Amino acid sequence: MSTANYGSKIDLAHGAPATQGRLSIVIVRTMSVWRALRNRFASNRLYDLDDRQLDDIGITRHDVVVAMERSGVLDDPSLLLSGAARERARTRFSRPPRR
Repeated sequence: MSTANYGSKIDLAHGAPATQGRLSIVIVRTMSVWRALRNRFASNRLYDLDDRQLDDIGITRHDVVVAMERSGVLDDPSLLLSGAARERARTRFSRPPRR
C-alpha cells in the first residue's frame, strides 16, 4: 500500500461529515435569523402596550424605541430590551447613598 491509498480513504471518510457540517451551519444560521425576526416582531408589539403595562415589565416606551432603532433588521432587539429592564431593576429600588 502506498500513502496515496490512505489519503483517498481519508478524503472519502471526511466527505460526508463535511457536508453534514455545512448543512448544520446553514440550519443554525437560519434558525438564528428566524429567532431574531420573531423577537423583532414581538418587540414591535410592545410598542402597542400602554405605559403602565410597560412599567410592569420594567421598560419604558423610550427603551422600546431605542432598541428598535439600534438593532438592525436581522438583529435581535430583545437583547437590548432585557438589558434595559435589568438596569432599571437594579437602580429602581436601590437606596440612595448615605451622606
